[in-house]
Amino acid sequence: MPPGPTPQQMPERQPIPGVKNLVAVASGKGGVGKTTVAVNLALALAKLGHKVGLLDADVYGPNVPIMLGTTQEPQATHEKRIIPVQSQGLKMISMGLLNPGDKPMIWRGPMLHSVITQFLRSVEWGELDYLIIDLPPGTGDVQLTLIQTVAVTGAVVVTTPSIVALADVRKAIEMFRQVNVEVLGVVENMSTFACPHCGKPVDIFGHGEGAKTAAAYGVPLLGEVEIDPRIRVGGDTGQPVAALGESTPAAQSLYKVAHAVANRLQEVAGAIGGPSFQID
Repeated sequence: MPPGPTPQQMPERQPIPGVKNLVAVASGKGGVGKTTVAVNLALALAKLGHKVGLLDADVYGPNVPIMLGTTQEPQATHEKRIIPVQSQGLKMISMGLLNPGDKPMIWRGPMLHSVITQFLRSVEWGELDYLIIDLPPGTGDVQLTLIQTVAVTGAVVVTTPSIVALADVRKAIEMFRQVNVEVLGVVENMSTFACPHCGKPVDIFGHGEGAKTAAAYGVPLLGEVEIDPRIRVGGDTGQPVAALGESTPAAQSLYKVAHAVANRLQEVAGAIGGPSFQID
């Protein structure tokens, strides 16, 4: 395992009331399909019978509402708490619902800290088995605010097989380790492509590098998600493939990721004596 920095002493981080597992989905760089994985992971867990929330913390590029096909604005209670939107069996909140359209978010660190803290502490999540958080790419202010504010159960790191992407995913793994957040594992997205004519796999971006990186850092490879036009079309049209069920061919690799994440959380819970769930 490559040597890493010594974990920092962090202030005690409180859990979100009612949320049993808080899972951050991260990537070292943009363009690797992190949001696609986060949305389909949340939907797969919901389809498997769990209560799931999805927090779109990618405030600069909040694409979760597009992928779930909703523009519904969240409401507020008399106590000025935010009621998340219900979409396809998920409770969801996103800056894309509060700032719709093409107006860019031009914010500095303190403003980002404020909105992420509100999403974490002022949303009425209720009882959830899993709260999936789609982080922005990289290792910046939003990631640090999340880690310093709440007790994150574990992180899923998404990459493609390309060497450029892997250079950044290593930084993401080191970041979580430095702040004492369990890395649940690595997902290799855009892993391979089945030729529509001969059916043979074509490694457009390479293949297997995600597994090598996971092994180098002593974490599991949670799954390899193929390049499939149906996954892309599902996100573009607001009907992600995981919403169609585990038997859907294009969704099967994503359900494998969901099973692997749930089982890893069970391992983490066993190690620390906390609640979690196992999916056979």
